[in-house]
Amino acid sequence: MSMVGIIFDMDGVVYRGNEPIEGAKEVIEFLKKRSIPFIFLTNNSTRDPAMYREKLLLMGIDVPEDTIVTSGVATRLYMKKHLKPGKIFVIGGEGLHREMKRLGWGTVGLDDARNGMWREIKYVVVGLDPELTYEKLKYGTLAIRNGAKFIGTNPDTTYPAEEGLYPGAGAIIAALKASTEVEPLIIGKPNEPAYEVAKEKLGPVDEIWMVGDRLDTDIVFAKRFGMKAIMVLTGVSSLKDIEKSEVKPDLVLPSIKELKNHISTVLGDENER
Repeated sequence: MSMVGIIFDMDGVVYRGNEPIEGAKEVIEFLKKRSIPFIFLTNNSTRDPAMYREKLLLMGIDVPEDTIVTSGVATRLYMKKHLKPGKIFVIGGEGLHREMKRLGWGTVGLDDARNGMWREIKYVVVGLDPELTYEKLKYGTLAIRNGAKFIGTNPDTTYPAEEGLYPGAGAIIAALKASTEVEPLIIGKPNEPAYEVAKEKLGPVDEIWMVGDRLDTDIVFAKRFGMKAIMVLTGVSSLKDIEKSEVKPDLVLPSIKELKNHISTVLGDENER
């Protein structure tokens, strides 16, 4: 029996906003009991792994911090590995600010930017920013036009919340693309930097399953890197979207709840401990 590793998206798969999706806790406990390796890989960079662990704990899901990978974590690891140190201007939530500070390269805040330090910015790193202002876009634009490298944590134009779909990081990135005419480097799903980090975290497995709710990121990501693409219908993409899409998941489930039976059927009794 081959060893399977599972990657879960979070928003729209495990929860919507602060509401857990029915069955999520049971599926995670099922995997832990059977020693099936899994990680969470989210394109949302507003929280860091410690913050996400707290959020999951409130839903009764207890997982180690190092099983949670955000696009902010993937961005930090990519920058550390591939880029030279330089001042960073962050447009994003607290989680992304924390990850960029962990790099130790120095960040330029709004007050510094107002005082002319935007000219010293080497990297503009953009994620979902719930407190986005015109001023942040202004200094991001000035820095990029001045030669700073434009990095986007992820391309998601929306994200699923309790009321419906909210604007995502991709919407903010689109505004900066329009004002700078510069194409950003995108780190998160469906791109290779995110896959590199996820594969390393999972360890030696024979097959990877990607469980997600978005055709344009999760399912494209799975197909691009040879993973089994499992789509749940509790997030962004719908059955109608699948019908219209050239990219098709290998399996469609109503929700994460049904994954338990699928795992049992495919992996059989050998995974019973």
